[in-house]
Amino acid sequence: MIKQRKEEYQCPLEVTMEIIGGKYKGVIIGHLINKTLRYNELQKLVSHATPKMLIQQLKELEADGIIERKLYPVVPPKTEYSLTKRGETLIPAIIELNKWGMNYLREENIPCAYMGQNK
Repeated sequence: MIKQRKEEYQCPLEVTMEIIGGKYKGVIIGHLINKTLRYNELQKLVSHATPKMLIQQLKELEADGIIERKLYPVVPPKTEYSLTKRGETLIPAIIELNKWGMNYLREENIPCAYMGQNK
């Protein structure tokens, strides 16, 4: 179920930002590129997000058809997240946004723990 959208948008970027513009949504999508991750793995990777905020962002991404959640009926519950086909279409944009951010951080001489990783 996709959450209700406006009946009209001023431009396509408006709806794009509505879908991926949450505080951690782009980061979540980036971590799910070519991977399936369990909730606790995502929580460690997005450590600045509170559990409530992370769950909210995951639910919204799922509702918009960007990620899928697979729940395994085991004790304790095991939940995995991965990109859907629609979510995979965002990969080039997320990679370019990441590159832009890396360049910005370098130009402004701002440290980032991520900078040592190649993605």
